[in-house]
Amino acid sequence: VNKMALKMHNEGNDVRVFMPRFGQISERKFQLHEVIRLSGMNIIINDLDQPLIIKVASLPGERLQVYFIDNEEYFKRKQYYFDDEGVSFEDNDERAIFFARGVIETIKKLNWVPDVIHLNGWMASFVPIYLKTYYKSDTYFKDAKIVLSLYNEKDAPLNEKIGGKLEFDNISGLKALDNPSFQSFVIESMNYVNGVVKGDEFLNEELDKAFNETSTPKSEYLDIDSINKLY
Repeated sequence: VNKMALKMHNEGNDVRVFMPRFGQISERKFQLHEVIRLSGMNIIINDLDQPLIIKVASLPGERLQVYFIDNEEYFKRKQYYFDDEGVSFEDNDERAIFFARGVIETIKKLNWVPDVIHLNGWMASFVPIYLKTYYKSDTYFKDAKIVLSLYNEKDAPLNEKIGGKLEFDNISGLKALDNPSFQSFVIESMNYVNGVVKGDEFLNEELDKAFNETSTPKSEYLDIDSINKLY
């Protein structure tokens, strides 16, 4: 992601990166600071108000801005998706919903309309699902094209109550809900994007099968220098 973003940035494009402010990212070391005008919004998940905090930093030595989606409840812990025993967090589903909605709302608050939204990592797969359902009547992103990169990430089940949480946002009928997991949502999101690209040269069996079967325009693995052709 770093290399793709820098490649496009150095070619004169206006690039912004959005990621969760995971607990092991040092705010002091990377000089993260809160953007007050973007923070202060609440995102309601499953009928609970969760404050959205936006922090920003530039890539060291570059003028490329990285926006961090933060929330005490979801992103303070030091691990990414699994605890020290290797068990996936019970609230990974809510963290993904919060991240997706946080990114969408922040982009709108920035008053910045992206031509291309490139999704990397299972958590980002919730972004197109929300854009094409919950935000369907919102014309803000109507011209944006969405690209999804597929990676061999470690898979894990998601909370079986995720269906009710999505239903709270009027999202239902997803095939991924039959067996909710990181990977099932990545596969689901292939139906909501404009292009799918292999982020790893060789994908695991299930992902590869979904890649081969999808009717969404797709691309084999691309090196960094070719990414602008895809865009």
